[in-house]
Amino acid sequence: MFTGLIEDCGILVARNKSGLNWKLQVKTNLPMDELKYGDSIAVNGTCLTVEEISGDLLTFHTLYETLDKTSLGSVSVGMKVNLERALRFGDRLDGHIVAGHVDTTTSILSIEKSETDLIVKLELPPGLEGQFIEKGSIAIDGVSLTVAKLTENWFTVHLIPVTWDETIFVEKKVGDLVNIETDLLGKYIQRQMNLVQNPRSNVSMETLYNNGFF
Repeated sequence: MFTGLIEDCGILVARNKSGLNWKLQVKTNLPMDELKYGDSIAVNGTCLTVEEISGDLLTFHTLYETLDKTSLGSVSVGMKVNLERALRFGDRLDGHIVAGHVDTTTSILSIEKSETDLIVKLELPPGLEGQFIEKGSIAIDGVSLTVAKLTENWFTVHLIPVTWDETIFVEKKVGDLVNIETDLLGKYIQRQMNLVQNPRSNVSMETLYNNGFF
């Protein structure tokens, strides 16, 4: 689990094919003495496992599906990536609960400056409309943000200067793909609502009561 608060902007230094999969190598300023083989790190919001540590370089074994279903497949060597280590029990949860399981990617439609922050407008991913609500949490490239405005086709988020400057958002431009992970709690709520509205069984609370179970 993660919080969506970025710890470092690493640099993708290599992406090499290994059989049907890939090896991603990332240069980072994270404290290497606190990292070990098998650790989970969110790379642009995608949970990856540390396979090798060498100096200031981390190597991740990455499935082809991961590169295909996330924006990591379009990140060029030399570009920055958001990095966050897994949440530890006892840490303050300053962002929101992020699983590191990317739901989809979407495109940036516009980036505008306001008096105090930046407004990023993004395409609303089809099929996930029910998991977006205004003022709800969203993770974009692993960054914990709040949906400011929501329409049938797009949504916006506001970035304060610190978030803009200290994450890879500072390098983003219109048309770029970003990873999207919707709120985990919202997914469970939507799932339960769907089961209530579309039950798979004819058994109801009334049926159980009438047959002596209560």
